[in-house]
Amino acid sequence: MAGVTYCEARPWRSVALRAPDLLPKYYRMSFARPDVDLDALRRDFWRKLAPIVARIPFAEDLLAAYYCAFDSETPGYVKAALVGALAYFVLPTDAVPDLLPVIGYTDDAAVLAAALKLVSDHIGPAHREAAKNKLADIASQQ
Repeated sequence: MAGVTYCEARPWRSVALRAPDLLPKYYRMSFARPDVDLDALRRDFWRKLAPIVARIPFAEDLLAAYYCAFDSETPGYVKAALVGALAYFVLPTDAVPDLLPVIGYTDDAAVLAAALKLVSDHIGPAHREAAKNKLADIASQQ
């Protein structure tokens, strides 16, 4: 790839560098800088999940993916796949708008299912148990 700049070889990075105001902070930082700030992703994840947790059938899988993605013992490539799926869930713009009844979260579920299929061996019983406990906690608060 002689003569090709880093951004040309990795177009996703050049998009993040050219249009920083169009992408959420955690998405921009994950591609533009090595020191990824995942606090924004965590905050936005809980902000989006809390009001809709009872309406989405894949909430337990989503939470298990969340706990696996932020587990210190999870390999880097697994974290990358899961953080990508979680970021897609949190992004305000996606293929099917989340405001549409019934079908609004089908694209989010599809992205999550693809990520889970790739890394299912790494989502352990501890992650699933934490997800069940959090769902029960959320349900008791509502």
